[in-house]
Amino acid sequence: MNLTSFNFNGTDIRVITDEQGEPWFVAKDVADLLEYADTDQAVRTHCKAPKTYPVEMTGQVRHIKVIPERDVYRLVMRSKMPAAEAFEEWVVGDVLPTIRKTGSYQRPMTPGEQLLANAQAVITIERQQAEQQVALERIETRVANVEQVRYLDSRPAGFESMTTIRERINLRHGIPPWVINAVMRDIPGAPLPFAMVRSNHADDGAQPYAIWPTADITRRFDKFITECTFVTAERATHPDIQQGRFKLGRRKIL
Repeated sequence: MNLTSFNFNGTDIRVITDEQGEPWFVAKDVADLLEYADTDQAVRTHCKAPKTYPVEMTGQVRHIKVIPERDVYRLVMRSKMPAAEAFEEWVVGDVLPTIRKTGSYQRPMTPGEQLLANAQAVITIERQQAEQQVALERIETRVANVEQVRYLDSRPAGFESMTTIRERINLRHGIPPWVINAVMRDIPGAPLPFAMVRSNHADDGAQPYAIWPTADITRRFDKFITECTFVTAERATHPDIQQGRFKLGRRKIL
């Protein structure tokens, strides 16, 4: 149940939206606005379907009397307030359609607020375009570099495959394999392979595998660790790992 307060000519009117999305007006607010001398008597006399709802206010649950839309019109028709007709038109033409569309009332933005909102929207679009451009340039660079990767018949000393990297870095830092994969392939600064090594079983359909310099990979993950923030004794976050916290062991020198 949604309790919303909106303003008519300096007076707050509270509305409860029920589970079916129908608005119920706080009876006392409407009767006070329409200048009834005895608000309780006015509601009892003119309203046909008042209800009492429990509403949490200022930390306490209070039972307040509310009335449906048709009872608002009954109070308006019997009010002697000069602005009663303007209030009715505002409720019918502005408040109720907005409540039924969004579940709450939002006052129209001032020209200054609208200008600011438009400017913020433009800034958001430009920032997204800039980020997309940077991502595109990064992809193009990686593609161009990968196209230049050499092919070798055997793995030289001082180089390691992805399988070896996962095992060694997990032992060195306690980083789970999925995070190692992200560092190696997805996040900014992911290291490019030095070469592709042809498999001895290529005739059987085995694919070449990538290798990286062991020293470069060690420095890359040592730097990654310094960028991590421990949130618990064994869980950490990193600004480029969007999935959130991951398990991370304390550093071991291997």
